[in-house]
Amino acid sequence: MTTMVKDMLRTYPADLGDVNRSAMERCISECFDCSQTCTACADACLSEEMVAELRKCIRTNMDCSDICEATGKILSRHTGYDANITRTQLQACAMVCKSCAEECERHADMHEHCRICAEACRRCEQACNELLATL
Repeated sequence: MTTMVKDMLRTYPADLGDVNRSAMERCISECFDCSQTCTACADACLSEEMVAELRKCIRTNMDCSDICEATGKILSRHTGYDANITRTQLQACAMVCKSCAEECERHADMHEHCRICAEACRRCEQACNELLATL
């Protein structure tokens, strides 16, 4: 996926300005990866015997997935760019990834899918914060 993101940024016909392309590429990829991982984790939680105890995890996974997907899409659009929207979305994404990672870490000892999801969330949170620092 990173190759496609990189190729799309490279072939964008207009000037992207001073954007750190490497940070942008990583953030877009991490957002979509985290979205998919959170969706899969929520689904795996629904298949667990103790699903009632995982309600908060499932909800947080679904919220994180939606916000990460939206962030990846927003970062993929450059025409009519509004830095305020981008900053706000990145902050929201970093926050939900932090919350989701913390929730999944509570279950990581019992559920491998939660451990994997927490790792994906931490990577996405870091990528969002790194891109924010360049804006």
